Amino acid sequence: MLTLLRQHPAIAVSTLVIIALLAWGFWPQAVMVEAVAATRASLAVTIEEEGRTRVIDRYIVSAPVDGVACRVQLEVGDPVEQGQILLGITPLESQVLDPRSRAQASARVSAAESALRAAREQAQAAIAAKEFAAAELERLRPLIEEGLVSRETFDRAETEAKTSAAAKRSAEFNVEVAGYDLEAARTTLEYSAASASGVPAERVAVRSPIDGRILKVHHECEGAVRTGQPLLEVGDPTALEIEVDVLSADAVKIKPGMQVLFDRWGGEQPLQGRVRNIEPVGFTKISALGVEEQRVLVISDFTSPAEQWQRLGDGYRVEAQFILWQQADVLQVPASSLFRYQQGWAVFVIEGNRASRREIELGQRNGLTAQIVAGLEAGEMVINHPSDAVEDGKSVKQR
Repeated sequence: MLTLLRQHPAIAVSTLVIIALLAWGFWPQAVMVEAVAATRASLAVTIEEEGRTRVIDRYIVSAPVDGVACRVQLEVGDPVEQGQILLGITPLESQVLDPRSRAQASARVSAAESALRAAREQAQAAIAAKEFAAAELERLRPLIEEGLVSRETFDRAETEAKTSAAAKRSAEFNVEVAGYDLEAARTTLEYSAASASGVPAERVAVRSPIDGRILKVHHECEGAVRTGQPLLEVGDPTALEIEVDVLSADAVKIKPGMQVLFDRWGGEQPLQGRVRNIEPVGFTKISALGVEEQRVLVISDFTSPAEQWQRLGDGYRVEAQFILWQQADVLQVPASSLFRYQQGWAVFVIEGNRASRREIELGQRNGLTAQIVAGLEAGEMVINHPSDAVEDGKSVKQR
């Protein structure tokens, strides 16, 4: 080797450099890792979903009768008082008469006039018959007292007088009925949508059931409405609740009285609330990825002071966090530092620039952070996102 070094120094030096580079290349290198410390802090396990506010008592004001509703002068957000007139409903216009209908109505008027004349003539005949029966009865009255006529003849005359009097009264009533029929027939011609009658129509006033504000206007312009048709929605926007639709698998974990935090509602601080009711009926909802999900509505109330959330209105978006579990002083590490080992969980702890596998016992987890019950102490450095290159006893170097 020394001879080769004297005779060919360049080749010898190159050979030594190559050998050194090969040794350096195959020498075990420290794995670059990201390390985090196990710390003690507060930990909460929550269910997060989007929700929206809604007025607790919402009143839908509908049309009480068929008619024509006047134009609504109120707008969404206008305050109203209980008993205040919101709008009025007038009767529907009369039917427009086409030529055939007008001719038929004219014929009915003529028929009614003839019927009235016939009733009057019958009344005159009934009057004459009544007068004749009365005169006959008066003529027989002194004769029956003297015994010149039989009792049967007198009774027959008396009955005839009473019958003729009743017939007279009936004929007079028939005259009145014929007069009313004539008036009704003339009304069909007089009151038509094509001609104004000049008589002010009756108007049904629709009043507000509560003190509140207008939430929605269903029928704004003037037009015909049917009985039961929605016209307005009225409610008190200062009395709000929050509805949040959660997965049915999460709904079974939520209980009435559970604390809720409402974030990203527009204010600087989260609002506090409490679960009031979990509806017992679910519904199907298509997610953004096109997956069918079974959802359940969870209704909550605000517990924060009213002045903090009075800027919210009906249908405003919030993000709800249902707190399933919470503790102040908890030893925790990122969930990304955990990995499965045998039947449990483990982490890599950095001890003297080497990775040491440590079996641990987990408690609560919230997806990002995990509670350490046993196997780790506060302040120890664990490897976050350990790769396949990290093994027990492997030399590591922190980034």
